[in-house]
Amino acid sequence: MTISGQVFDAVLSDLDGVIRFYDMAVLEQLEAESGLPRGSTAEIAFAPATDLPLMRGEITKEQWIDSIARGLADRVPWERGRALGTTLAETKFRADDAVVGLLRQVRAAGLPVLLVTNATPWLADDLALLGLTGPSGVFDAVISSADLGVTKPGRRIYEVAAERAGADPGRCLFVDDRQENVAAAEALGMTGLLYREPADLRAVLAPLL
Repeated sequence: MTISGQVFDAVLSDLDGVIRFYDMAVLEQLEAESGLPRGSTAEIAFAPATDLPLMRGEITKEQWIDSIARGLADRVPWERGRALGTTLAETKFRADDAVVGLLRQVRAAGLPVLLVTNATPWLADDLALLGLTGPSGVFDAVISSADLGVTKPGRRIYEVAAERAGADPGRCLFVDDRQENVAAAEALGMTGLLYREPADLRAVLAPLL
């Protein structure tokens, strides 16, 4: 298929911010009760020093929670910090039905769809909760940073994704909500889509769907 003059034979999609979205209400309530500004826990949890070891599969969920508690230790007691970290780790999430529907249409049209994500070691459990695995699964393959030991925007994760798709990088469409990840894919010759809403994906897939 031709997309904006580019030819592609596979669709590679990010997870968080494209397919999966979180309900932060419980965490925000706990932060307010703790006298913390909204987003304080995530600021610590997703800082590179805290987050990257998890995304590379180097630490467990409990170790990640402990690192969040350490990062909050100057603002809240240790047990409260662990409670905040645990709440974040167990935050409820949902899949965007519109995006999932579009990806299912891509597969029905005969193109492989791969998930390419900076993920926790428990990604498989999360995908099952989202209903994206098993007989009704959406992905032909899952490329997880926690399994590979390399995170986006590292070049290797994109190369592996193209290899698993059986497609030349120049024939892959890569969808992500972070500019640096899209730029890295484009540097390999992929067609990049900086995702903001389902209409973005629907528009780029229009010639196919």
